[in-house]
Amino acid sequence: MAAVIGFVSLILVVVAVITSATLGSALEQRLQEQLDTTAAKTKSLVTAQADRMLPLGRTLTAEDILAGYQVQGINLLLLIAPPGMPASGIVVTPGSREVISDSDIRIVTNALRHTNSATVTLPEFGSYRVTATQTENGVVVATGLSRSEVQHTMTLLFTVIALATLGGLLLLALTTALTISMGLRPLRAVAATATRVAGQPLDRGEVSITERVPDYEADPRTEVGRVGVALNTLLDHVDSSLSARQHNEERMRRFVADASHELRTPLASIRGYSELSLKAIRRAAGTAGAGAADGAEAMDADDATLQETTAALERIQAQSLRMTRLVEDLLLLARLDEGRELMHDAVDLTQIAVEALTDAQPTAPDHTWQLEVPEQVMMITGDAGRLHQVLANLLANARTHTPAGTNITLALTRQDRTALLRVHDDGPGIDPEVREEMFARFARGDASRARRTGGTGLGLAIVKAIVEGHGGTIEVTSEPGDTTFTVRLPLADASPTAPSAPPTAAAAQ
Repeated sequence: MAAVIGFVSLILVVVAVITSATLGSALEQRLQEQLDTTAAKTKSLVTAQADRMLPLGRTLTAEDILAGYQVQGINLLLLIAPPGMPASGIVVTPGSREVISDSDIRIVTNALRHTNSATVTLPEFGSYRVTATQTENGVVVATGLSRSEVQHTMTLLFTVIALATLGGLLLLALTTALTISMGLRPLRAVAATATRVAGQPLDRGEVSITERVPDYEADPRTEVGRVGVALNTLLDHVDSSLSARQHNEERMRRFVADASHELRTPLASIRGYSELSLKAIRRAAGTAGAGAADGAEAMDADDATLQETTAALERIQAQSLRMTRLVEDLLLLARLDEGRELMHDAVDLTQIAVEALTDAQPTAPDHTWQLEVPEQVMMITGDAGRLHQVLANLLANARTHTPAGTNITLALTRQDRTALLRVHDDGPGIDPEVREEMFARFARGDASRARRTGGTGLGLAIVKAIVEGHGGTIEVTSEPGDTTFTVRLPLADASPTAPSAPPTAAAAQ
């Protein structure tokens, strides 16, 4: 409200100033035009008198020039300075003629020393606009007109404009204040309600929004009241959505945790029985091979059965291992969501980086592996096993989705109080359409990074959950030939600076 009043007041003041300045300039211009006309007349009078008197050696004065000149409605100042004679001046009004003093002559002379026109103020006669000319016979003529009429008009104009502006501002301030105060009262209620809602923790836990705009401030018949109605409708929708979200999240967490826990036991049994069956079949196969040769046909049938059974059990074992990995990943994500599963010990990132790359090299001998780590250890507070899993997943992701001959680099650097882990490859890159969803659960890569394994699609989701559980962040940048995953982790308060055992760089083909 105050800003609106101030802005409108500023506009009124600016208009008043511009109007006054424009009118004042117009009056001054009119006075200057009148002065130019008068100066031409006085110059002709001085020229005529000088031509008659100077050749005779007679003194030429301003009083002599205007002896027979009658002024009408103006206050005229005339000052002349003939060559070799003293300067003289006179002020002529419709009712009087007065010779100006030597001090007044000096004031006029000093004002016109470097210009042809100037405004001078004479102590006894007031303010004059003066212009200087010179006749052909060398007489300097200074002609002036009084500014009293212009000053009076400007004073009256400024007074009227000031009073009108002040009255308009007071009336505007009063009416604007009342109008805005009454019109925005419902908006203040809306703002207060929104502020109270914004102060509630809506990002976690069970949430219920009970704040609403009062009914008397939410009148749907007015423009501003409809804002309150719309906010109440929005809060109702948000409240129901948050309740549904909380219910779904709790149900999903319980489902994942319970399903994972319940599936671990039967999957462990399937895996155990399949391993026992394979061992028994292989042992029977060895015994049958040492039997009598006369049972060749029976042996052939047994061999076929043995091969079929072995293949089936091997598939059972493979699928059980795959399901086990899926369940373990889901259980890990559920526990990470609940803030569990992570330990907090002193961890040397340099050692973890070396171990992770060493473990990854044998899995893809057709790739080029490089390691870049600092000479000193880099300590953080966290879970060494889970951090090793982060690097293992990132290196496996780079290995799986790149062709043979790709260069994969694991680099560890320090930036202020942050450790940076970068996994870089020069493979085909990631499709921009799926880059934003890479860390979602069950996310799949694009065609340019084709899947060649039976992964669960939870690897990068686990990486993100573990990194955020350590207070860090992970981001990816990718274009063809340049893909980098960057993990930022806060360093411990006191990081030792002793040299680390592993080398600063390593490469393997």
